Amino acid sequence: MSGFDVLTRGEALDAALQARDYLVSCGVPGALAAKDPRLWGRRAVDHSRLGWLDLPFASHGLLNQIEGLVAEARYSGLDHVVLIGIGAETMAAQAVVEAHSPAAARQPAAAGAPGTPPPDDSGYPGAAGARDTERSGELTVLDGSDTAALSFALERLDRTLVVLSSKAGVSLEGDAYRRIFSTAFREHGLSEREIAGRFLVITDHGSPLHDFARQCGYRVGLTDPYLPGHFGALSAYGLVPSVLAGADVGRLLDEAAAVVPSLARDNENPGLLLGAVLGGCAQQNPQGTARDKVVVREPGGPGALSAWISQILAVGTGKQGRGVLAFETPGNPGDRPDVHAVALNPAAGSGTDADTSLWAPLGGQFLIWEYATAVAGWLLGVNPFEPGGPVVQDAEDDAATILRAAGAGPLLTGSATFVDGDIEVHTDLAHTGAADLSSALGDLLSRIPADGYLSVVTYLSGDFSGRYLAPALARRTGRPVSYGPGPGYLHATGPIHKEGPGNGAFLIITGEPGTDHPVPGRPYTLGKLQLARAVAEVRALRQRGMPVLRLHLRNPVESAGRLAEAARAT
Repeated sequence: MSGFDVLTRGEALDAALQARDYLVSCGVPGALAAKDPRLWGRRAVDHSRLGWLDLPFASHGLLNQIEGLVAEARYSGLDHVVLIGIGAETMAAQAVVEAHSPAAARQPAAAGAPGTPPPDDSGYPGAAGARDTERSGELTVLDGSDTAALSFALERLDRTLVVLSSKAGVSLEGDAYRRIFSTAFREHGLSEREIAGRFLVITDHGSPLHDFARQCGYRVGLTDPYLPGHFGALSAYGLVPSVLAGADVGRLLDEAAAVVPSLARDNENPGLLLGAVLGGCAQQNPQGTARDKVVVREPGGPGALSAWISQILAVGTGKQGRGVLAFETPGNPGDRPDVHAVALNPAAGSGTDADTSLWAPLGGQFLIWEYATAVAGWLLGVNPFEPGGPVVQDAEDDAATILRAAGAGPLLTGSATFVDGDIEVHTDLAHTGAADLSSALGDLLSRIPADGYLSVVTYLSGDFSGRYLAPALARRTGRPVSYGPGPGYLHATGPIHKEGPGNGAFLIITGEPGTDHPVPGRPYTLGKLQLARAVAEVRALRQRGMPVLRLHLRNPVESAGRLAEAARAT
């Protein structure tokens, strides 16, 4: 697909046209094209915050810088990229690899440690004389949600290059995974110099992670500290892991560049129209209803692009009691006055009933959604470039405090309100004497506001996901159900839940880990870290007055079936 277009209809069309006319009358398209920060107030936005508009062209220079690194990795047989990150830093790369990775089979090189050139923290190091850059690669993302993914990666140490990606410091999960891989490489016989050569850090210039990486001797790729992380899909955060994994990133940038001329126009501007749809519908209509929830439909079902869209809208618009919540098809309750459906690249003649359809290749999708988020934020009166900041960091800091308090002992998670079979029920909701799983779940669902939603967050290793509960819960409540694995989901979308309209209810599911991994040099395991993250998020949500139910599955494999039955109960 090379073209792009946006089509909207019905009530959404009326709201979009009215909003678009207002945007044009205020000169928003021209001001954005000129990267004029005064759109958001004289001091609210720095000019450099709009640098994402230049990335379709500027990032070609990045590709030239990393040619040597890619060649060296291929020459050394490092065709398995482990991306360690949480939130926006990983989602774009996942989407790129899903869409663009070559289909050719891998050809792993013989086991052995590659030679390591001296690190260079001014950019991306190369390797003189490296050859064989045509082999495809593989990407494994580690964000603290699934220990099975870690086991998969540890089986491929001979072929593994670790990319640690973060705009600021090392997250709890980043620290844990770095320690685990460093120890595994060491036990595999690599020297300290060779171990350092297996790590690449992508971070902002001058960040705490930048200084830490230099001390460790890791190679460092630096990014613009003023670029908002959630607008960084076409920056090093999205591109470097993707190209190392074999994706055709040059084509991706060309797809985005093809959209750029249209973004300066008042008419036939896909980003402007999509932003007018999102922002216009999210404002209250004369009936007092805001269509501030968007169900995103991808061909073939939800994928990494849907998750990326959810996070950019959550962080970009979730502020000051406003915002647009995006969720995926399994959580769609059907036709509701506050829900807007957006179909991505629907097939011709598919008969989609979506309110809005967007056709564009992946590079175009990234840039159009970024532009649309900026426009929607302007319409809603919020600064779309502010990061999640304290909303995200406070919960992580609380998790660290919980871990320190526990030391080598068990976490202080509080006593269960009651236990039903092998499922612990933790709730502070007022009950009417109920003491079973179904009643507790029903109580939570009854707390969802008429214009609200339910969010299911699973802190479990393995295949069980909120996706399996979402359809039944959406039918039962008649309300949208968002879902995702913790800690990544609430880390990526926290602002919409905690600083947005404030109309969510939360089902947090934790469990005993099937396979656990100790964290070298720390008095905890990955499973213990995951539970601490969940408990911290429960606290953060309750402090904001949100209804929260935490279910702890002592036997996740067997308890998952019981939980699914309880979700289906009417």
